[in-house]
Amino acid sequence: MGFNILIVDDSEIIRSMIARTVRMAGVPVDKLLTAGNGAEALDLLNSNWVDLVFADINMPVMDGVQMIERMHEHEVLCNVPVVVISTEGSETKIEKLHQKGVVAFFRKPFTPEMIRGAIVEVLGEWDEGSGLPTDSF
Repeated sequence: MGFNILIVDDSEIIRSMIARTVRMAGVPVDKLLTAGNGAEALDLLNSNWVDLVFADINMPVMDGVQMIERMHEHEVLCNVPVVVISTEGSETKIEKLHQKGVVAFFRKPFTPEMIRGAIVEVLGEWDEGSGLPTDSF
């Protein structure tokens, strides 16, 4: 039993880096979904159970802020935690994102420790051997 994680970034390289970091951190993953913009992400969120979203802000078609606002307005998606990883981010914008449910904000470049730390903070620790949450023992 693993987590379902959605990575939303218009850069395929960044999506791959985050996905690789998630795997290297030993995170038990059932589904690792990716989207190139907020509209694609919303489609995936509407058809898949997702435990955590990593999202960029600046993307074509629908940016991360618009995606987060749509999620915030949705009765189910409003409960999905979002971690923003972006080059942009004034303190005012970050505060507004936190008010819409963003649980963490990292500026690019990010480190593997930042990704793992965000996952642990949101989803909790897990036993790397069994993939089960450590509080289940």
